[in-house]
Amino acid sequence: MSFKSLGLSSLVLQAVEEKGYKQPSPIQEQGIPVVLEGKDIMAAAQTGTGKTAAFTLPILSMFENTKPASANNVKALILTPTRELAAQIDENIRYYGKHLNLKTQVVFGGVGINPQMIKLRRGVDVLVATPGRLMDLYQQKAVKFSELEILVLDEADRMLDMGFIHDIKKIMALLPKKRQNLLFSATFSDDIRKLAKTIVNNPVEISVNPKNSTAKAVEQVIIPVDKTSKNKLLSHLIKENNWHQVLVFCRTKHGADRLAKFLIKQNITASAIHGNKSQGARTRALADFKSGGVQVLAATDIAARGIDISELPQIVNFDLPNIAEDYVHRIGRTGRAGATGHAYSFATIEDKKNISEIQSLIGEVIATEIIKGFEPTEKLAPVALKAQKPKRPKKPRNPNADAANGNRESRGDRPKQPRRK
Repeated sequence: MSFKSLGLSSLVLQAVEEKGYKQPSPIQEQGIPVVLEGKDIMAAAQTGTGKTAAFTLPILSMFENTKPASANNVKALILTPTRELAAQIDENIRYYGKHLNLKTQVVFGGVGINPQMIKLRRGVDVLVATPGRLMDLYQQKAVKFSELEILVLDEADRMLDMGFIHDIKKIMALLPKKRQNLLFSATFSDDIRKLAKTIVNNPVEISVNPKNSTAKAVEQVIIPVDKTSKNKLLSHLIKENNWHQVLVFCRTKHGADRLAKFLIKQNITASAIHGNKSQGARTRALADFKSGGVQVLAATDIAARGIDISELPQIVNFDLPNIAEDYVHRIGRTGRAGATGHAYSFATIEDKKNISEIQSLIGEVIATEIIKGFEPTEKLAPVALKAQKPKRPKKPRNPNADAANGNRESRGDRPKQPRRK
C-alpha cells in the first residue's frame, strides 16, 4: 500500500515524498483512513512505529481547505507529556505542513509564557501542548476552545505515570463535547481503558503490536553487576565495543548527572538530560547527541520522551525501571528502521523483583551475561517466567452512564453504536 492510497491531500503527500517515505507503517496504514473518516481512535503503538505521522498527516490533510482558527482559538489540540516530545511533534507538523497555509504552535513550560501568549492571539490551527502550560495559558485567557474539532492525547500511559490525570480532567471539561478524539498509548492497560471511557466515543481500536510486546528487532541482555561497579562497567563496554552513540537510562536526575560527570573523566563525551535542566540545556544536549557530538546521553524516563533517533544502535538500562511498562518504552528506542538494536540492563541482587515483573509483562525470559572482571559478589540467580493469573470477568457496564463516563457527542454527529459488553 502507498501513502497515496490512504486519502491524504496532494500537498501533504508532496511533503511525505520529499521526506523520502515510500510506504506507510502499519499504524499509519490502519490509522490514517480512520482519522480521515472523522472517527475516534484508541491506538496501541510504541515508540518508533510512526504513530506521530498517523495523526499529524490526516489532521493536516483535513485542515487544508478549511476556515482558519479565529483569534486565540484552536482547531486541533495535541496533548503530550513532555517538552521534548512536544517539540518533536511540532517539528513533524511544520515539515509535513510546509506547503499548507496553516498556523501551528507548540507551547510547554520551562520557557517564557509571554511570547506564547502573543502567538496564540492570531489563532492556531494545530496546537501542540503539555498539560501544565496549557492550563496556565487558559487561566491567562490566552487560549479558547470553542472552535476545537480534534483532540489528540499522545503517550496517554506516560501522562498517567507523570500524574497529569487531574490536568487532563480539567482540560476535558473545557472542550466542546462535539469533537473527534484520538488516543495513543504504548499499551492498553486497565488504567488507560478507564481514562479512555471519559474521552473517546465508540472508538476504532488499533494495535500494531501484540499486547505489551517488545521490539522483535531488539536483542536483550541482563548483566548482573554490583551497584558500585556500574559506572566502570559502562565505561568498559563503551570502550571495548567502540560505542559511538548510546542512550543510558537512569532512575534519578542526580544519578544521570553523576554518571555523565564520571564518563567525562574517563574521556567519554557525555551529557545528562532531565527535568531539572533548563529547556535550552536539554535542547542542546539532545542536538549534540543526535549529531554525534556526544557519545552518551544519560536520561531519566520522563526526559527521554521525544528522543526520536531512527538508527540508535543500543540503549543501556543503568538502573532498571520501577514500572515494567517503562522497560518496553526504553528498549523501543533501538532496533528501528530494520536494524538490529541492543538493550543491555545492569542488574543487582535488589532487582530480582523488577526483572520478574518485566519478564512477566513481555512474556519471555531475558538472557543473562556476566562480564569478565565485573562478576557480582552476590550471585543473581536466573529469574523464571512467572505464570500469569487469569483475569476475573468484568462486571457489566452501567447502561445509564452519562457523559462523564464517556458518552459524549462525536464529531460529525454520527449515530451512537451499542457498547460492547
